[in-house]
Amino acid sequence: MKQFQFDYHSITSLKRDLDKISLWCKSKIFSHVVFQIYSDSLDRGQIDLVCDVISQNFPNAIYMGCSTNGNIVEGRLSSASISVICTIFEYPTTKLKLLQYTLNSETALDVVEDVKKEIKKNPWVKAVEMQLTIRGMSLTPFCDAFKGIEPSVAFFGGGAFNPDLNRNDACVFSNVKGYSEKGVIFLLMGGEDFNVYTTHITGWKPLGREFQVTKAKNAILYELDGKPAYDAYHRYLNILKDEHFFNNSLEFPFFYSHHGINILRAPIACNEDGSLVMTADIDENVKARLAYGDPWTILASVRKDGKKIGEFNPEIIKVFSCAARRTFWGREEISSETLPLQSLASTSGFYTSGEFLRTGEYVNQHNVTLVVAAMREGKNGDHCDFDMEQEAFSGKVSMINRLATFIDAATQELAEANQKLSLMAITDPLSSLFNRGEIQRRINQCVSEKIPGCLVMLDIDNFKQINDTFGRQEGDNVIKGISYVMRKVVDECGLSGVNAHNVTFDDIDGMYADTAVEDLADALQFEIFNVKTPIGRWGGEEFMALLHDSSLKTAVDFANRVRIAFNDITFENAGRRSVSVGVTELRKGESADAAIVRVDKALYRAKKLGKNRVVASEGENDG
Repeated sequence: MKQFQFDYHSITSLKRDLDKISLWCKSKIFSHVVFQIYSDSLDRGQIDLVCDVISQNFPNAIYMGCSTNGNIVEGRLSSASISVICTIFEYPTTKLKLLQYTLNSETALDVVEDVKKEIKKNPWVKAVEMQLTIRGMSLTPFCDAFKGIEPSVAFFGGGAFNPDLNRNDACVFSNVKGYSEKGVIFLLMGGEDFNVYTTHITGWKPLGREFQVTKAKNAILYELDGKPAYDAYHRYLNILKDEHFFNNSLEFPFFYSHHGINILRAPIACNEDGSLVMTADIDENVKARLAYGDPWTILASVRKDGKKIGEFNPEIIKVFSCAARRTFWGREEISSETLPLQSLASTSGFYTSGEFLRTGEYVNQHNVTLVVAAMREGKNGDHCDFDMEQEAFSGKVSMINRLATFIDAATQELAEANQKLSLMAITDPLSSLFNRGEIQRRINQCVSEKIPGCLVMLDIDNFKQINDTFGRQEGDNVIKGISYVMRKVVDECGLSGVNAHNVTFDDIDGMYADTAVEDLADALQFEIFNVKTPIGRWGGEEFMALLHDSSLKTAVDFANRVRIAFNDITFENAGRRSVSVGVTELRKGESADAAIVRVDKALYRAKKLGKNRVVASEGENDG
C-alpha cells in the first residue's frame, strides 16, 4: 500500500503530481488506485476541474471526495483549499467497490438496506469508509439500521462540511454519480491480505454532577432535570446566551453513554426558550455530564491510542476529526494531535460535521471526536515506534486537569453524602427499615396506580412489658430482631426483587449490633427505591409490609413465616417473644386509608383471639 499526498494549486501542479504517480505505477505491480479529494471550498467548478483532470490521467482509478472544514495532509492542517490523497493498493487480493446514493430522510433506510445487501453479496468486505452530507437531518435511524452487518466489518467515516461553521450546505462527489449536495459515498474495501484497525480519541473527560435529559428531540436538547438545558451552562460555567455561545461552550460538550460507549455531544447554538441545538441527536432519559477538554489531556489520549495504532504497524492512516476540535485548538495548534500519527504512517483526512465509527454492533455518530482508521496490506511486521514528545508526559499535570480531578472527587463525595441523606430521610434508624412516611407513600402510590397486592401489619406482643421489665436496650434488641426476621423472610420467599434486604448476621448478637443499620444502608444504596416488597416500621412496635402482585394466600404464608421465625429466637433477657399479624388484600376502587383501617382491624382481632397468630381481613384465623 503506497500513498501520495499533495495540495492542489493549479492545473499545472496537479498534472505534475499525477505524472509522478503515473511513473511510480509503471514500475510497480498494483491492483487499485484511489483518489480522495478534500475541498474546504464548495466551488463546484474547481472541484469538477480537479476530478476531470484525474479522470483523464487515470481513467481506471476510483475517485471520491467531499467538502470539508479543513483538509489534513501528512498529519497537518493544509493551507490549500483542495487536497488530493492518492492511495495505491499493491496486493492483487485486495478488492474495492464504490457506491454512491442520494441521502435524505426518505431514502436513508433504503440506502442502508442496499449497502447491507452489497456487504452480504461480497464476503471479502472488511471495511467500509463513508462520506456523507448530514446537516438538517437526523442520522440516528440511519446509523442504527446498520446493526446486523457481519461483526468483523469495520465501519468509519465523516460528515461533509462547510468552511463556514454556520452554514449547512455541503457536498460529496465521486466517479460513480458525480457531485451531490444530498448524498452519501461508501468505499468497500477488503480481501484476504487487507487489514484495518479503528479507534476513536476524545480526550474530553466528564466533570461534575449528572443531569437527566428530560426532554429532547433529534438534535434539540430542551430540558435537563426538567429545566431549560441552557441553565446548566449558565449556572455552572457562567456562559452567556450571546453570539459567543458556541466558542465558549465548545470546551464543555455533554458526555454520556450510548450503545455501551461514551460519546460527546456539543451545543452549536442556544434558542430563545433555553433549548440547545446539538451537533447530533441526543437521547432522551439518559444521564449526561458536562465534559471538559484541555490540551494536555487530549494529547495524553492521543499518545495512549497512538501506541496501540503503532502495534498494528499501519501503512496508511485516515483521520476524521470534528470541526469543533479545530476551533478548540486554533489553526496554529490543531496539528498537535494529528501530526504525531504521521510518525507511524502516511496520515490524511479532513475536519468533519460528525464522525462515524462502528463499535460492537452499532455504527455511532460522534462529535468533538477524532476517529482513526489505520490500514495495511499483508501481515503485521515490527511494531512502529510512535514518536511523540516525551517531555510533555513526564508526570506533569495541567492546572485544569488538577482542578477537574478535585471537582470530580468533591462531586462524588457530595453525591455519596446526598445518597446517605436520602436514605436517612426514608428509613427508621433503629430497625433500618423504611420509616412510616415512606411506607405510607408507597402504599398510596400502589393504590393510586391500581397495582394489586396485600398489606401485612405486625405488632410485637406485650412489648411494654419487655421495656418495663428488662429495659429499653432489650426492647431495642427485640425491635431489631423482628426487623431482621422480616428482611430475611422477604428474601427467602423471593419477594425482594433485588438483594436490598439480603443482610446476614453470624449470630443473634450480630443481628442487633450497632452496625446492623450501617450494613443495611450499604446494601441498599439507591436500590432501596426499587425493592419489590417494601417493609417499614409503622410505629413503636408495629410494622407494615406491602406485597406487590401477591395473593392473600401468599401474604398469609409470608406473615406466618415471619411469626414462626421470630418466635424461634431466644433473646438474652427477654427470651422467646411473639407477634400478632393482620393481613388484607388491596381492593379495586378503595383508598389507601380504607385498606390500612382494614388491616389494622385484622391485627386487632389477632390480638383479641389470643395473640401470636395471623388473621386475614375476612376473619379467617390462619394462626
